[in-house]
Amino acid sequence: MKKTAILVRNVKKIFSTAKGRVLALDRINLEIKPGELFIILGPSGCGKSTLLNIIAGLEEPTEGEIFFGDKVVFSDKKHLSLEPFERDVAMVFQSYALYPHMTVYQNMAFPLKNLKYKKKKIREQVIKIAQMLRIETLLERKPAELSGGQRQRVAIGRALVRTPQVLLMDEPLSNLDAQLRAEMRVELKVLIKDLGITTIYVTHDQTEAMTLGDRIAILKEGVLQQTGSPDELFYCPKNTFVAGFIGTPSMNFLSAEIIKSIKKPNITIGIRPQDIEIRPPNKGIINAFVKLVEKIGDKYLVHVDYRKQKIIIETSNFSKEKEVSLFWPKEKMHFFDKNGERIESVEIRFSFV
Repeated sequence: MKKTAILVRNVKKIFSTAKGRVLALDRINLEIKPGELFIILGPSGCGKSTLLNIIAGLEEPTEGEIFFGDKVVFSDKKHLSLEPFERDVAMVFQSYALYPHMTVYQNMAFPLKNLKYKKKKIREQVIKIAQMLRIETLLERKPAELSGGQRQRVAIGRALVRTPQVLLMDEPLSNLDAQLRAEMRVELKVLIKDLGITTIYVTHDQTEAMTLGDRIAILKEGVLQQTGSPDELFYCPKNTFVAGFIGTPSMNFLSAEIIKSIKKPNITIGIRPQDIEIRPPNKGIINAFVKLVEKIGDKYLVHVDYRKQKIIIETSNFSKEKEVSLFWPKEKMHFFDKNGERIESVEIRFSFV
């Protein structure tokens, strides 16, 4: 099957409401590689589902262009907007959206029946996908007889059964419990990679994004913040929003100032909880007071106060001290300017404030 690249160029979306015009997406540019599992990540209301619907053809952007390979599927300049079926996309939603009166087999066969496939071909394709999703024994059941995880597998199977050019997924696992969601993430990634379909996956869950995605685009209030691999976002965030959004627990931020002869510009220093070492008082970089200790599995999350700033340390060993000293290697620090943008500098002399 031919793998499809997707190009989103200068896409802008403005909604008209009773209170006026609302800018939902502001000049979004994305280049999604053929066969890539691409994640759109961000908090609620950031525009990620709107962007997915625009790529699908369910909504039209106010401005911009979208390409599937060499084919233009939307262009405001050319007054062109292809329908979803013309784009050959399939969607999986948060709600399973299965037909309750149909069996699993009938639900999965429905798209192929609409496309006038022969009965033999329909059966071969449904059984093939059902086996890949491990639901072949459920084909004669109806949705009401299935668990949440089984229903989501059926919804995914219905989308995959006609091997679309592009698979679009809008928070498909959010209705599942934590353990099942983790299991489905693994299965889904393996399945999509086996099929080789270009996939765009929307989520607000950074853990889901980091474990699933080849690359991730992070949105905030309709503005693209950063696009990169999970490692690029974790180890080299472009701003404090990305730094704080990626990673569990979130990055710690400390106020500091650059030491210069006259002026002392304010900056923010970021340190990941995993990069901080707890030492006895006066044996590290700063002293702090312990406020709370959480035991999570074989790890401790130690919450401390430093000059009214909260810091979290993730450690495998802690012995209930009240006052501690914190140490971290210089290369583990991230520097951000007063606007929250990353400062790339080999050597910065600073003092905490």
